[in-house]
Amino acid sequence: MQTYRQSRRLRDVRYDVRGPILTEAMRLEAEGHDVLRLNLGNMRPFGLDARPELMDAVARSLEDGQAYSDSRGIPAAREAIADYYRRCGVRGVSPADVFCGNGVSELITLVLQAMVDPGDEILVPAPDYPTWTGAVNLTGGVPVHYLADEANGWNPSLEDIESRITPRTTALVMINPNNPTGAVYSEETVRGMAAIARRHGLVLLSDEIYEKLVFGDAAHHHAALAAGDDVLCLTFGGLSKAYRVCGYRAGWVVATGPLGRAADLLEGLTLLSNMRVCPGVPGQYAIPVALAEDSPWGPDVVDPDGRIERQLALTAERLNAIPGVSCVAPRGALYCFPRIDREMYGIDDDEAFVLDLLRSEHVLVTHGTGFNWPDPDHFRIVCLPEADVLERAVGAIARHLESRRLAVLS
Repeated sequence: MQTYRQSRRLRDVRYDVRGPILTEAMRLEAEGHDVLRLNLGNMRPFGLDARPELMDAVARSLEDGQAYSDSRGIPAAREAIADYYRRCGVRGVSPADVFCGNGVSELITLVLQAMVDPGDEILVPAPDYPTWTGAVNLTGGVPVHYLADEANGWNPSLEDIESRITPRTTALVMINPNNPTGAVYSEETVRGMAAIARRHGLVLLSDEIYEKLVFGDAAHHHAALAAGDDVLCLTFGGLSKAYRVCGYRAGWVVATGPLGRAADLLEGLTLLSNMRVCPGVPGQYAIPVALAEDSPWGPDVVDPDGRIERQLALTAERLNAIPGVSCVAPRGALYCFPRIDREMYGIDDDEAFVLDLLRSEHVLVTHGTGFNWPDPDHFRIVCLPEADVLERAVGAIARHLESRRLAVLS
């Protein structure tokens, strides 16, 4: 009998945030168990709703949204995006430099399809948002992982980045603020990464979807400002996280720098945009409302009453109180990425650890190697539930780890 198999191009493509462990969680839920899902940065299930202004804008668009838009997005959205970056100090951005998409995830794949030839090497952080590594593999490229430095607030090591550059290296990926670590890169780091791209003629791919989710004294620095006029920078952003509309899929990528020399690449990106016909139209109508200069979108709107900031701090504090667990306090995004003492808890396989935790405590987190971290000694926990739920979740993790420690001792 003939069997039908997936493409060999999928062999090295993983997305463990929604992988086999989620399937096991769904099985447990079907059996009647209440599983606390701390694997996805999805806002609304945790009571973080969009502002009425955004929902009203989308509702008003439903008649016009019946039609295809320009393949790069509706003019009003692209003008609003270009204006936003100009207000941030990025010079010369026009709507022609903007491509809207069905979230940043789709645009990552489109951009890499447009620019990667088989064997091209793309520098990707470890840990990373796994769509980056997966999409590089899918396009025939080679992801080369550079290490973030946990001892330096998870800022990347510039020396490690530069040491991994070869004649096949074509682009450098930056994820800032970072998923999964919660790091917000220093200005020195951002400028250093832009300088590396400049010295080696690399495209700088800057994933900034969490740019407004920064806390305390942290400040986000746009890569496009550091890249200037002589480094091709593609900046990825969107409304999903800060504006709490994940399902609207309102994302974008903006090209800045020496665009004349990038005309062929941008033509390829336009071709791929045409092939997918257009991004989802109704969600694009939220973009001008969210990004308007006179919109009342201050910090209290991005993080209502400081809830996310408090929950991140609480989770890190509680994790650090568990023997053998350490967590760099996140300064942005929605996640904690703690380290576990593998010897103390007998952990050789972090995916198996997360699966055991799910089955014993019904808490769903994501293992660190799922974010292309090289060692099985981390996991990611989403910090969106209310504080009392997070307290219970970390207590369940501590309880499970204690049972493992006792098993190791016996």
